[in-house]
Amino acid sequence: MKILRPISILMSCLMLTANAAAQISLTPPGTDTPPAADKPAAKPKAKPPAVAKKPPAPAATAKPAPPVAAPVATVAPASAPDDPNADLVYGAYQRGQYKTAFDLASKRAQDFSDPKAMTMLGELYANAMGVKRDYAKAADWYKRAADGGDREGMFALAMLRLGGRGGSVNREEAVKLLASSAKLGNPKAAYNLALLYLDGQTLPQDLKRAAELLRVAADAGNPEAQYALATFYKEGTGVPKDVDKAVRLLQAASLADNVDAEVEYAIALYNGTGTPKNEAAAVALLRKAAKQNNPIAQNRLARVLLSGQGATMDKVEALKWHIIAKTAGKGDPTLDEALAALSPEDRAKAQDGARIWLGNK
Repeated sequence: MKILRPISILMSCLMLTANAAAQISLTPPGTDTPPAADKPAAKPKAKPPAVAKKPPAPAATAKPAPPVAAPVATVAPASAPDDPNADLVYGAYQRGQYKTAFDLASKRAQDFSDPKAMTMLGELYANAMGVKRDYAKAADWYKRAADGGDREGMFALAMLRLGGRGGSVNREEAVKLLASSAKLGNPKAAYNLALLYLDGQTLPQDLKRAAELLRVAADAGNPEAQYALATFYKEGTGVPKDVDKAVRLLQAASLADNVDAEVEYAIALYNGTGTPKNEAAAVALLRKAAKQNNPIAQNRLARVLLSGQGATMDKVEALKWHIIAKTAGKGDPTLDEALAALSPEDRAKAQDGARIWLGNK
């Protein structure tokens, strides 16, 4: 089940406070790496460029806490485990029986003033599940749930207030709701509140407070917060610089399928930075991230396959991933040069492979 996505804000404030981002290169022993082009905007807003030096070997992009999407998607309303009737509502929702979930939740909200059922109704209205989308009704149900003490309702209403859905934008109310939800242990609320402290517009910029909130969310298993906090530790933003802690957080986030963390953790594994060196595991992670359409991973994988260090050399496969990354805006003049000598037959194979991949996206 999808969860409510976090708010969209400018994250370039990290670059303003740090001046320059720390960088890690994926340089195989005895070689340097070539200059790499800037990472394209696979996600919104500014990210520092990747830097490297000579023959084809991957280099990493150290980034600020991840920019995130606008508040629209879904929130997972928690069921009450001690109440079989509430479980019926949540069970119907999980099975995609949204009309049934709506009817059951409506009855519970009316008969028992159940705040979790109210959050469910807000969820269904906000996402057009079993009913026509209606942000005003969603906001009304979320507010009733929030007034009843439901942390998911508080969080969902905060996101609507920030996005101006179901009513006018109300950042002050949103901040209070996020703070209340975070205090009740909602990691998504803690993460989004941290972003507001980073942004420095809705709230005064406070990197230390942002780091504290990210730690709360990271400890609760939120992968976006784990990745963001890893960047803090890597760069010494709001916390003492600690590469080992950064890598442990990257590992946790990558295990939760955060693609940016997968790329950064792969680079740490390849170089043995903050963790024992493991090129095979690094390349496996790069492959996984490349298949998730991350252009940085695609570019780094192409370099590894070309160099044959950490993986079996495969110039055709290297060119395929280079073409795919280049299509996404991640050009690499050094790879252009190195792969120009491929035979027409091998070049045609690589181009066909890239065409098939891009056609299946």
